[in-house]
This record gives sequence, C-alpha cells and structure tokens, in this order.
Amino acid sequence: MTAERTRLVTPLSAEQARALRAGTRLLLSGPALVARDAAHRRMVEWLAAGRDLPFDVAGQLIYYAGPTPARPGKPVGSMGPTTSGRMDRYVAPLLEAGLRGMIGKGERSAEVRELLVKHGAVYLAATGGAGALLGERISSSATIAWPELGPEAVLRITFDNFPVLVACDAVGGDLYRNGQEAWRRS
Repeated sequence: MTAERTRLVTPLSAEQARALRAGTRLLLSGPALVARDAAHRRMVEWLAAGRDLPFDVAGQLIYYAGPTPARPGKPVGSMGPTTSGRMDRYVAPLLEAGLRGMIGKGERSAEVRELLVKHGAVYLAATGGAGALLGERISSSATIAWPELGPEAVLRITFDNFPVLVACDAVGGDLYRNGQEAWRRS
C-alpha cells in the first residue's frame, strides 16, 4: 500500500507553511534553492554586513544538498540531503530575511524549532541515502551565486514531485521528538 502524499507547488505561502503538520507526507513541485555550509556562511556574513544577497530568499525553501555531476541530458546527478544540524547556526538570519523553510536530514536544535514557530516556517526531511533517486525528481538546475564555491555554490532547482516529510512544523510539532503522535495525525 502506498502512503498518500499531499502535492504542493513551491514557493510556499505563509499560510501553506503554517498549515503543514509534522508527519505529513508531501510531493513538492516547483523552484527551490540549494545551499550547503560554505554558501550559508557567506549568506549570513552578507546579511550581517547589511548587503543584499544576489538572490531573494523570501518565501523560498533551501535544500541542504550538493549535487554530483549530471549525466548527459540530466540537470543533476545524485542529490541527497546533507545533515541539517550543521546549518543550525545560520538559520536565524535567513528566517528573518523571509526564508519559508529548509529541506535536509536529521534533527534540528531546540533553537531552530523555536525559530520555526516564531517565523511560521517549516523543516522538511528528505530520505538520506536516496540521492540517486531524489536527483531524478529534479527537472532543472542552475548556479545562481558564488560559482567559485564549486559543489557548495547556490543553485536554483526545480522539483518534480520531490518526496519529503514535514519534520518540524510552525506550531512546534517535531517528527523526531513526537513521531508516533505526528504519524497518527497525518
């Protein structure tokens, strides 16, 4: 039996993000940003210096991932999630700049969970170890900032029925902490 998934088109509105609940299975279609540690560090440095980012994070999702080289005719190779906790220290300024949510793997800190509630944002979990399959759910990819960072440059991608779970919601639900309860509600 296949679990039912809610289909959502990105970017997510504030209302959509606030309505999502931990444990809900989603299929995302539409644009998102991709960034890892080095790009996050640079984004936060620019924001702290009062500089505008070379792209808008308002209303966007950031996927914590780094693609492998694309096969001929494909936009990306494997693109699995990276461990989200490494980005926890960068979350506050990005949410303040309007970021709607993040996609990665693993738990988030208590501080990040509180920030999600404060800003009405969500954290979505993608399946670790499934990068080759997840890469097939990305229909376009382009570097939009800091190409000198190589695989850690900021990308704009397009999801095509990309499977995720709502791991932490905007009302304090956390799949990692109260998973059985969240699964029953979804």
